[in-house]
Amino acid sequence: MSSDAQSPDARPEEPSATSSSRPGPPLGKHATLLDRLGADLVGGSLPSGAVLSIEQLERRYGVSRSIVREALKVLESMGVTESRRRVGVTVRPEADWDALNPLIVRWRLAGPGRAQELQALSELRRGIEPVAAGLAATRADSEAQDALAAAAAAMSTTGRRGDLETYLRHDALFHRTLLTASGNPMLARFGGLVEEVLAGRTHHHLMPDEPNPDAIRWHREVAEAIADRDAAAAEHAMRQIVDEAQGAMADQFSAPEGS
Repeated sequence: MSSDAQSPDARPEEPSATSSSRPGPPLGKHATLLDRLGADLVGGSLPSGAVLSIEQLERRYGVSRSIVREALKVLESMGVTESRRRVGVTVRPEADWDALNPLIVRWRLAGPGRAQELQALSELRRGIEPVAAGLAATRADSEAQDALAAAAAAMSTTGRRGDLETYLRHDALFHRTLLTASGNPMLARFGGLVEEVLAGRTHHHLMPDEPNPDAIRWHREVAEAIADRDAAAAEHAMRQIVDEAQGAMADQFSAPEGS
């Protein structure tokens, strides 16, 4: 565990564009274009089946050919586009996309299908995080236990004062630490995806001004159960966390406009 996990005020590691050795997101202008182009592709402004040229993308986004090519490399690694000589850049069908890639999740949460994406992700979390909590209760070392307790305590402090951005940072650190502490490298790879869900809920105004005190308490209960090596209690408390978040977001989307 890094020193970041030990400090409740440490910023968690930024999610990578991919969960393997495929190309990661470029920096600077490349990252800006990737975000704009990715959001347009995933959001449907550039629909599946569309065929584009490098020149069109240069003009549309006002960037150089090299920057377009770098962004396309990342999008191709996600299965979103395909480049072929004498054909151009084709937007691939949605079924081909890497749906679990944190960047695709981010772009979908920024688009018109936000409610459906959050529903699907909540269902996925329900099948993953309680299991990870149970495993962490049998496998977490003292460093991970301390990091979970510290993150839960910091969530309580920042939640009471309505500091949602700092609360998000500690919440993301809690879930990343938990998934890693499961001792299962496949579960650990869901850390970036869960962080995007938490960030999307905050940045798209789906969080209350003050987080639910019950949810904060359940985070403490997860940390305590893991420290006590109580797998059943850890799994139960984590299921309550995920269920509460899913229910709260469902209520938000079903609420009348302006309520």
